[in-house]
Amino acid sequence: MATSSSSGLTFKLHPLVIVNISDHYTRVKFQIRENGNSDGVRVYGCVIGVQRGRTVEIFNSFELLFDTTTHSLDRAFLEKKQELYKKVFPHFYILGWYSTGSDAQESDMLIHKALMDINESPVYLMLNPAINPAQKDLPLTIFESELHVIDGIPQLIFVRSSYTIETVEAERISVDHVAHLKPSDGGSAATQCKSLSPFTSDFSSINSIYLLAAHLTGMHSAIKMLNSRIKVLHHYLVLMQKGEIPCENSLLRQVASLLRRLPAIESEKFQDDFLMEYNDTLLITYLAMFTNCSSTMNELVDKFNTAYDRHSRRGGRTAFI
Repeated sequence: MATSSSSGLTFKLHPLVIVNISDHYTRVKFQIRENGNSDGVRVYGCVIGVQRGRTVEIFNSFELLFDTTTHSLDRAFLEKKQELYKKVFPHFYILGWYSTGSDAQESDMLIHKALMDINESPVYLMLNPAINPAQKDLPLTIFESELHVIDGIPQLIFVRSSYTIETVEAERISVDHVAHLKPSDGGSAATQCKSLSPFTSDFSSINSIYLLAAHLTGMHSAIKMLNSRIKVLHHYLVLMQKGEIPCENSLLRQVASLLRRLPAIESEKFQDDFLMEYNDTLLITYLAMFTNCSSTMNELVDKFNTAYDRHSRRGGRTAFI
């Protein structure tokens, strides 16, 4: 195994893939644990996504069946799943496969080579379920395969590749929802989940913080770059006003065109559209409040009618409706 890849590919990993692998590992380990020893359990699956130039973006994954006797994947099941995903996501392709473990093994190369007829350079994503509490990064490793000459013999080996977490608004909402989920049977379920997979119990909060930090870092970098460019432009205009540098009319026209866009939000049309959207938002809020109050009143009436039916009320009055 080499330390780093030399292919120059940029990998972007979506949170849905991490959640799928963690869920797959937890379910399989729980099933095996009920029947016997679950130590050393591994799960296998495929990762799908798109590749644009030198950028590989992994969007989703699905599980695969692994034959422990022949140490091979069920190709019929793989082809069927590939066909089904192709109908739903026609732009997604099988980029590689995933597994769990602390490090790549020699048997992993056999599976890796078996998938080269689908993708000539598959990606190997490994999740380490044994979490180190002091570890700050996600326990995920992306491997590529490269041909190296070792002792005069060309051999295919795994090389590590760096990656970044790529997410969209829908994924951020979903991960935040998962982070706030609570077990239905109290602490026992939480303890059981943590005993099965520490990564599963801690992943939601870790990944939420990681994604939020990455999002805020990107916004901070963009604002910082915009601020630095505005300072450079302002300094240039000050020097031009003082006469220290020659005046360029083309540049001044571009600056004037840029500045004329700033007061656009103060127009009368913007105020009307803004007030209309603001009033619509208030109306929706009031409607939601009235709906909630009506629902609460309906529940109160149902409870009242259940407690005091028409036969038990004095004077033969009908039920309160």
